[in-house]
Amino acid sequence: MLAWLEQGRDALKAAVDGVSEEEAARVPAPGRWSVLECVEHIAIVEDYLYGQIVVSTAVAEPVINALRESLIPVRGLDRTRRIECPAEGLPAGRFKTLAAAIAHFLESRERTIALVAANREDLRARITTHPLLGTVNCYETLMMIAVHPLRHVGQIEEIEAAHSPGAEARTLRSEPSGLPLTDVDLVRQTRYT
Repeated sequence: MLAWLEQGRDALKAAVDGVSEEEAARVPAPGRWSVLECVEHIAIVEDYLYGQIVVSTAVAEPVINALRESLIPVRGLDRTRRIECPAEGLPAGRFKTLAAAIAHFLESRERTIALVAANREDLRARITTHPLLGTVNCYETLMMIAVHPLRHVGQIEEIEAAHSPGAEARTLRSEPSGLPLTDVDLVRQTRYT
């Protein structure tokens, strides 16, 4: 998990490296997010999901959904289908600059990394809620936190390519090591009962 969290952090830093504040604020098309809005979204979702872990509830036995665990990284990285953002994660101009948004994300990510590094309990034995998936365990929540920036690195690459006619999107993303590739449409169908 630590490697995935570090990979997402590093990929996002690399994706915005060299992006000017002017470029970051430029919206590529109506109804699309700017680079700044993408980074704001990533930062506030990290904070929201971390908060969900903090307020999670311990259960007697671990709640394991192997299918969902295998699908979270796949669905998280799949940019072929758009996911409607829940209200909790919508960008709203919280950061005036890309530098401020990245700084906030990096601070939040370090807090998440510290939580994982210090954790000694089975996070599958703690449950919380996710605005799209309903009841999830905290290990799944950490998986979502880890993969989330990588999804938006792809979006940032697309935005940068749209602003640079004739330029191809940089390929910064890489599949987190050891993440299985399976049917992505099943994630929402793997609810706990």
